[in-house]
Amino acid sequence: MKTITPQEVEQQLKEGKQLNLIDVREADEVASGHIKGITHIPLGVLEFRMNELDKNKEYVMVCRSGGRSGQATMFLDQQGYNVTNMSGGMLEWDGETEQN
Repeated sequence: MKTITPQEVEQQLKEGKQLNLIDVREADEVASGHIKGITHIPLGVLEFRMNELDKNKEYVMVCRSGGRSGQATMFLDQQGYNVTNMSGGMLEWDGETEQN
């Protein structure tokens, strides 16, 4: 499984790189603070909404600590998607966040 650190994600965003961030946390977790520009797809509904994702794009999966996003990464990888897990999750994110 490919991984990326929160610091690497933050650096790429600061450099202006367009990242496709998928946050798989529950709605209340995302509402309390998330990375700007994420797409919210809770892990529990990912298999039903994966058709919204493009197999020709790269995605970075995000959750609280890296566990659920790791599950999502493995699942989507098995389905043929280009996915990377943000290890450490939002617990290790020091960048700016938005709240809903």
